[in-house]
Amino acid sequence: MSTLSQRTIDAIRSNESQLLASWSVNLEASGASRDTRIGHSEFEGQTREFLRLLVAGSATGDTGSVASNEWSETRAFLEKLSRSRALQGFDSAHTAHFIFSLKRPLFDLLQKEYATDPAELANQLWAISEMLDTLGMHTIRTFQKSREEVIARQQEELLELSTPVVKLWDGVLALPMIGTLDSQRTQVVMESLLQRIVDTGSEIAIIDITGVPTVDTLVAQHLLKTVTAIRLMGADAIISGVRPQIAQTIVHLGLDLQGIVTKANLADALALALKRSGYQVGKAS
Repeated sequence: MSTLSQRTIDAIRSNESQLLASWSVNLEASGASRDTRIGHSEFEGQTREFLRLLVAGSATGDTGSVASNEWSETRAFLEKLSRSRALQGFDSAHTAHFIFSLKRPLFDLLQKEYATDPAELANQLWAISEMLDTLGMHTIRTFQKSREEVIARQQEELLELSTPVVKLWDGVLALPMIGTLDSQRTQVVMESLLQRIVDTGSEIAIIDITGVPTVDTLVAQHLLKTVTAIRLMGADAIISGVRPQIAQTIVHLGLDLQGIVTKANLADALALALKRSGYQVGKAS
């Protein structure tokens, strides 16, 4: 792998102010430094710190490999930068541009430094390019990993929000289902519903599938698992929102829902639940 010569490192150190100024101009031209999500002072601090770490790593480590201990501080800085950019809502191109926009100022500096030595100029340009490309790829990988973590956390939060367990009456819970029911969501549904049964001591749970667009064999199996879990907790289950289309689909699929009480809508399911609980609902005279 290529390495930066001591002459190149010294040139970068002695021209730090000019490099930072040229780098800032490039970032300004791309609009990166004008984004209000990052303060100007914070942006300047990040450029100054990265250039310092770049020189420190180049002086002791191989510029073609950022996995060595000599680059540990630089890796840590870029990982922190990538995570903050991901949380702030930036894309990977914006994050990578922070690294790659430093190429032009460094190339211009090397062209002046090695104007009379084209062979060494080519060698040092390659070393600089290889180093920044490697650091840029490390930044992108970290950014993507951070974004995946953010998306996974948001999906979990959405799952929890989309499966609220509502207390309709003393001893009666309702779980309105909206959207597709898959294995992951079924697990969240069962955990939240069973916990609420324990917390409230409810004896009847209504699963409303009015908002479930289609019911196939897999969805029906998930519903059966949920009903079985409810029964194991000593409670009864009622499935409401069985529309004519869903009823026909269940018949055509040959699904066995024997022993499971179903109702056309949530109102009918609530009326049945109250009746089982010993309540009688009627109009006030």
